[in-house]
Amino acid sequence: MGYICVYLSQKNHRHFQETHGMDWLSRGVLPQLFHCQWQLSRFAIQHPARQREPLLNFELPMLLLQEVLLLSVQLCSSLINADDKIGKIVLPNRGSETFISAIGHLDGRIYLHKSETITRAVGEPESLERVVEVETGSRTLMDLCIMASKLAYENELVVRNVVNLHWKMHFVDFYNCWNDFQKDNSTQVFILCDKPKDANLILVSFRGTEPFDADDWSTDFDYSWYEIPKLGKVHMGFLEALGLGNRVNASTFQENLGIMNKKSTNMNGIDVRTSASELSSSFGDSDSQGGSEQSFYSEQPAKVSKEKFFPQMGEKTAYYAVRSKLKDLLQEHKNAKFVVTGHSLGGALAILFPVVLVLHKEEEVLQRLLSVYTYGQPRVGNRQLGRFMEAHLDHPVPKYFRVVYCNDLVPRLPYDNKTFLYKHFGACLYYNSLYIEQKVDEEPNRNYFGIRFLIPEYLNAMWELTRSFLAGYAYGPEYKEGWVSTLARVVGLVIPGISAHSPLDYVNSVRLGRERIQMSSL
Repeated sequence: MGYICVYLSQKNHRHFQETHGMDWLSRGVLPQLFHCQWQLSRFAIQHPARQREPLLNFELPMLLLQEVLLLSVQLCSSLINADDKIGKIVLPNRGSETFISAIGHLDGRIYLHKSETITRAVGEPESLERVVEVETGSRTLMDLCIMASKLAYENELVVRNVVNLHWKMHFVDFYNCWNDFQKDNSTQVFILCDKPKDANLILVSFRGTEPFDADDWSTDFDYSWYEIPKLGKVHMGFLEALGLGNRVNASTFQENLGIMNKKSTNMNGIDVRTSASELSSSFGDSDSQGGSEQSFYSEQPAKVSKEKFFPQMGEKTAYYAVRSKLKDLLQEHKNAKFVVTGHSLGGALAILFPVVLVLHKEEEVLQRLLSVYTYGQPRVGNRQLGRFMEAHLDHPVPKYFRVVYCNDLVPRLPYDNKTFLYKHFGACLYYNSLYIEQKVDEEPNRNYFGIRFLIPEYLNAMWELTRSFLAGYAYGPEYKEGWVSTLARVVGLVIPGISAHSPLDYVNSVRLGRERIQMSSL
């Protein structure tokens, strides 16, 4: 939790020392907290390459906790279904069609709401354009996207069974993709069509942050970015998750993004050759200059040799695997359009996928883009990136919808301030703890930590725990929460933003939201 902090400027820190004396560390918890926060922020600025280390120190304990939790849940489930016969308890193997992830145990729902088919939302080919204008924000399509985002946490066999048997759709493929920085196949994504022949809809779903995966959380808390001339600054960890480079060798980003005269920068836009003494003077200038005047695209987009830049790659990288398959599917299904979705880290990858399509001038693919839906998505770039992509995704109608539930911590990361420069963009659909929808430019409490929001956050966490016992009676049996979800709510009493990140509340928000999304009001 080292980087969940409120940035305290060096000036304020000195003022605090002058006011309270040099022995102020012994005078209470709050001064110590501010000092810790200031030191951590300073560390993140001066050592961007090492900012993942504190979370990675918890990797083994987190994995052990996950195994204990999953073993307990699977054991309880097996005992219930063992018919009271000794020796009949069989625990499923990881990767089997009966093995469910921690996210799956938080919310066991697998059926689409009211079993509606996506064809009703997308429409027949002859009326597709009319439906795009009116029904892009339909609850049916939103429900499919959040359920697909939740399903992406499961293994391939579970995904295949749910898509084919329960949703009555067509499972296309599942990818475990290579992240060269992490040296692991840590990016998962699957693709489905609404039907095997003459499909109307193709859906791409990226897996989000695993609750007990230190690598995933370190990516969310990573503040490093890569500057693309005339486009803006993009979160470096998310580019790595898409398989578009490795910060150890910055030229890999240039080659994969097909950009000439690339400037490699650290998290604050400082050239890698810039000295530390120049750091403070650069904070306020990067975002206001509107980017470099260098060429946006190369005259001949670089042809990437995966053997050269990813010598240890055992599987395809996410961006290239999805793009290749998507092109084949769009060629096969002439009337189909596609949707990209994801929860948490998956949401960040979902919106960056069309960003890179724009960079690569994939106009034919982009013309078939129906929508991008993200749920609990962290920030992916700066204001310049947002302005650039809004010009591509907001016309003739909005195509990008960012859904945020209440006090969810992850959409407030990385920070939106003068130090870190990250900004959200796109239409924000914000749901409070009563599942009342608001269309806003930015979710309340945009950086999460603040004294005036502290008490309401804890009061709201208490309400969410109480609501978990009442939901089945108030909303119906499908909204009844199990003991794993209740346990997560208890954790929320300590860190409210963590429990609010559960896909369960996003599913409830879409299904119980008080207001239907109307494109005209966006």
